[in-house]
Amino acid sequence: MRTAVREAIAVCRDIEVVYGRGEAEVRALDGVSVEIRPRDSVALLGRSGSGKTTLLHVLGGLVEPTEGTVEWHGRSLASLDRAARGAVRAHGIGYVFQGANLLPHFTAFENIAFAVQLAPAEADPTLTAGALLDMVGLAAKADHLPMELSGGEAQRVAIARALAQQPQLLLCDEPTGHLDADTAERVLDLTEALRAAYGFALVVATHDVDVAARFSRELLLEDGRVVLEEGR
Repeated sequence: MRTAVREAIAVCRDIEVVYGRGEAEVRALDGVSVEIRPRDSVALLGRSGSGKTTLLHVLGGLVEPTEGTVEWHGRSLASLDRAARGAVRAHGIGYVFQGANLLPHFTAFENIAFAVQLAPAEADPTLTAGALLDMVGLAAKADHLPMELSGGEAQRVAIARALAQQPQLLLCDEPTGHLDADTAERVLDLTEALRAAYGFALVVATHDVDVAARFSRELLLEDGRVVLEEGR
């Protein structure tokens, strides 16, 4: 990852995302532009339906915009073939979804080990499944299935699984939405500590103003538009 001059990792320019047609048309994003640089810490804040999850998915290449461009290190994702776009998603971007979204029949260790196998060839070989579990404080739960983990433990496994790809950009969709306040605080503390240690950029979608206040940049979305951007 080229961090010396902090050129952008991902850039969205004038993004529009429209679902449906006619009376059923929904404009999820309406002219949104955002830039994510190495080591950024960004909160996408907004109510349900404001467009924050759609923007997260556009940044990660999971949703193709109706209008506008998405760039990864200065190259338009639309200009890449399917294999190249897949490589960007697999090797450059990590995801933590709301509710962890772990493989239900795999243990905590196996969920992470599966992701380690998909890591890029140049990945740090010391970040094994065991090392990642230990990093998030769950070495003792290696053999537990997701249903045997608490909500906070499952989210920590999901974070470790995302870091197995050693991403440049970590995208988290409401990572504390189903957690109590104390557990949410611990999950956020862990995520920020790992960002500081490993240098990835972090973008989190949240409806919680207290969560958003922890980040160095905050984008407020309403009706598919960024109506306020603040830096700290």
